[in-house]
Amino acid sequence: MLTRACIAAAALLLAACSGSAIPPAHPAARTMGGASALPGGGASALPGGGASALPGGGASALPGTDVLACGTAVATGSADCTVIINSAIAAILDPSTPASLLPGLHPSDVQSSYALPSQNSGGTVAIVVAYDNPTAEADLAVYRAAYGLPECTSLNGCFKKVNQQGDALSYPAPNTSWAVESSLDVDMVSAACPHCKILLLEANSNSLDDLGAAVDTAAHEGAVAISNSYYAAEWADEAQEDAHYRHPGVAITVAAGDAAQPFYPAASPYVTAIGGTTLSGSTGSWSESPWAYGGQGCSLYETKPDWQGNNYCQGKRAAVDVAAVADPQTGVSIYDSTAGGWLVAGGTSVGAPIVAAAYALSENPQGPGYSYAHRSAFHDIAPGGYDWPTGLGSPNGVGGL
Repeated sequence: MLTRACIAAAALLLAACSGSAIPPAHPAARTMGGASALPGGGASALPGGGASALPGGGASALPGTDVLACGTAVATGSADCTVIINSAIAAILDPSTPASLLPGLHPSDVQSSYALPSQNSGGTVAIVVAYDNPTAEADLAVYRAAYGLPECTSLNGCFKKVNQQGDALSYPAPNTSWAVESSLDVDMVSAACPHCKILLLEANSNSLDDLGAAVDTAAHEGAVAISNSYYAAEWADEAQEDAHYRHPGVAITVAAGDAAQPFYPAASPYVTAIGGTTLSGSTGSWSESPWAYGGQGCSLYETKPDWQGNNYCQGKRAAVDVAAVADPQTGVSIYDSTAGGWLVAGGTSVGAPIVAAAYALSENPQGPGYSYAHRSAFHDIAPGGYDWPTGLGSPNGVGGL
């Protein structure tokens, strides 16, 4: 795994390189599809090989300036975080840097691009990660102060950090790579829903057993939405983990992954799987297109839910339902003190907490079946209403959530 120091060092090194960049957004705002949409076959039709291909490997490798914070998982039943750092943009060490000087998408951009009613009170949004981030609350305070968001602290009851059993007195071992993930997630919930409460759950490890136990705790703690920004290669017995993601009345989002193939738990029928887009522009003029490196395609093992309809997967679950920005080249601004300070980040990690917060803003979270019945509430990124990388499209308000 990359440590935070490695991420910062990679940023300095790769900034001097001329690594290839992902192509810019298509000029037709939110309407790109056609040739970029993947064929209708099974998972083997996807770039980069089948489920055994590791994230970022082979033909689906990320551009040289994009750094996977957690590397790649090698053990069945273990997960990696999905945050990617755009190392071509140098980290800014000063926590007091004015917002006007911070690169990346700001909270106002997140809110306007997806027409979010950010003034709503929402509810409690839970974030599930592996391992401890000792500076999570302090770093969140820096992010929210920079962008003029209301304070969210343990003292005022807005922020709470617990372990996978729900205990706030002890935490798992720290892990600097996963800590970048948790910083991104709490920042994105803050960006999308400034008045939501945040519950950060830290699993004992990156095993899906531990992460799933944390999801169960989040549901029992009263979260209205739970964000999961991690992915694992599919395996034959993955459905045994599905019970952790089945909590009626609680919206559960999962990052689709950062390679062009299906992953778990995005393939679970009980979650809203979040694919990736390239987002550029400004308020009133946003352009969005599919991100080539996001998880996508047909699950090898999970049966297609009835609500998913005709998605070319021949009886299997399509591993993306909706999408949000993921391209690190058009990434979001985040703050993580020991990873270098202010960074620009991407990966499908970004969309999972944004859409979880959007569920909370709807004040009546319904789950993925409701979205498929309300397709007009999404920006149709690919003509025809569904494509592999972006599913139904990106949120256009919260009417489909």
